[in-house]
Amino acid sequence: MPSFWESIQADGDKMDMYVSVPGGPGPFPAVVVIHHGSGVDQFTRDMADKLAGDGFAAAAPDLFHRIPADSPLRSAPPWERLHDGQIEVDVNATVDFLQGHRSIQGEKLGIVGFCMGGRIVWLMAAANSAFRASVPYYGGNIMVPWGEGVTTTPFDRSKEIQGAVLFHFGVTDANPSQDDMRKLDAELTRLGKDHEFHNYQGAGHSFMDHTNPADHRPAAVEESWPRTIAFFNRHLA
Repeated sequence: MPSFWESIQADGDKMDMYVSVPGGPGPFPAVVVIHHGSGVDQFTRDMADKLAGDGFAAAAPDLFHRIPADSPLRSAPPWERLHDGQIEVDVNATVDFLQGHRSIQGEKLGIVGFCMGGRIVWLMAAANSAFRASVPYYGGNIMVPWGEGVTTTPFDRSKEIQGAVLFHFGVTDANPSQDDMRKLDAELTRLGKDHEFHNYQGAGHSFMDHTNPADHRPAAVEESWPRTIAFFNRHLA
C-alpha cells in the first residue's frame, strides 16, 4: 500500500497533501480526508492509510498551507486560521487532482473529516457536487461562518447537498452537542436529504483519535469505522 506526499497549486499557492493508495493497478474510488486542528498529523495520515487498506485512494490536503510555520496563527483556533472561501478553493483543487489522475475513478468521490474537518465536510458536501458520500466525525461549528466577510454558514447551505451524509456523534460531546445533532438531523430530513446519524455512548469529542488517549474511545471506533467503510462501499464502490 504506497503512500507519499504530493504538492499541487491552490489559488496560486503550493499546497502539500498526503496521499495513500491501495495496492494494485486501479482505478480506485477516492476519498478526501479533512484533517483536524492539528493538521495532517500522524492521526490524519493513519486515517488515509486505513482507507487505502479498505480499497479507497485517500488524499489529505494541508488546509493550513497559507500560514507560515513560525506564525503565531499556527496555535490559534481553527476559525481564526481558516476562511470558508479558501477552504473551498483548497478542497476543490484536491478534487481536481483526483479527477485528473489516471488511477482514480473521478466520478466516485467521497469525503471524510474529523473535528473541524467534520465541519468542512458539511461545507464541501454543499459546495462541490462531486462528493457522492460525505462523512463528518463530530463536526462542530456548522452553524458558524468562518472568515472575514463570510456570512453564510455550512448549515445555511444544507439545501445544496446532493450526495449522502453519514454523521458520527459522541453523546458527551459539547460541540457538536446533542441539540446540534437534532437540529442538523431535522434540517436534512426537512430537505429530503439522504442521511444517517449515529450516536456513541461514552464517547465525546475526538473519540477516533488514537494519538489522544484522553479522548480515544476504542468501542466507538470499532462501531463507527465499519459503518463508514460500508457507507463508502455502498455509494462509491
